[in-house]
Amino acid sequence: MIDPAQIVYLNGRFVPLGEASVPVLDRGFIYGDGVYEVVPVYARQSFRLPQHLARLAHSLAGVRMDNPHTDAQWEAIIGDLVARQPYADQAVYFQVTRGVARRDHSFPKGVAPTVFMMANPLPLPTREQVERGVAVVTAADNRWHRCDLKTISLVGNVLLRQLATDAGAAETMLFREGFLTEASASNVLVVSGGTVVVPPKDQHILPGITYDATIEFARAVGVPVVTRPVPQAEALAADELWLSSSTKEVLAITSVDGKPFAGGAPGPVFRKVWESFQRHKPRAR
Repeated sequence: MIDPAQIVYLNGRFVPLGEASVPVLDRGFIYGDGVYEVVPVYARQSFRLPQHLARLAHSLAGVRMDNPHTDAQWEAIIGDLVARQPYADQAVYFQVTRGVARRDHSFPKGVAPTVFMMANPLPLPTREQVERGVAVVTAADNRWHRCDLKTISLVGNVLLRQLATDAGAAETMLFREGFLTEASASNVLVVSGGTVVVPPKDQHILPGITYDATIEFARAVGVPVVTRPVPQAEALAADELWLSSSTKEVLAITSVDGKPFAGGAPGPVFRKVWESFQRHKPRAR
């Protein structure tokens, strides 16, 4: 439900959501010409903000946009926005578009970017999802070839995610030319023989911050991690499959295309790494 009184940030001002507006000629609206980030906040403390800002810089550079703020400025704005919300655990969404200009595919000159930011309650996985795992469906990855850029042009992801929604599943796991890439709004990790196997970061995979954290927390408890291409057949025959994202943290996949996967219950490696993840999250001071 939309709360028009919620405080958001737009182009240098904190205003109620009901008063925030963007011109219809903003290139984000006309072309989806912009990038975004989502930063999880636990107990009003941002989780891995430097890594999120580095990914934002990568996305901006990839679409040839200047970064409108320094890291210190981003951190200050995010901190101010977080402090204005009534909830402790938040998901901070922010996006930068190329700004307002007449409709022309070429980049406009001398146009200020549009910067928008909002913070909503962080939708963490339910206890049932953690204990029982979640379902996925599979599909061919038919998106563009720069999935490493976190752009607001997400219709490909939207259509793929809807396949999961239509099937009552949590996610759509994607394969490109016979190899695992990711899911429509998550990264995917594979467990075989006690080892976590992850696809290499290339232009077909978003470099997930929570994905990296999950790998780090796995290694912290002695779980080996290997990076290499993962064939589709290997992924679907793995001992365990996991999803990771800012709002999912790490979740076990226990159903694939309507059939139980890996015994239909989260596996022992998942439980070990999930507990490690919980120990490493920021806590209330």
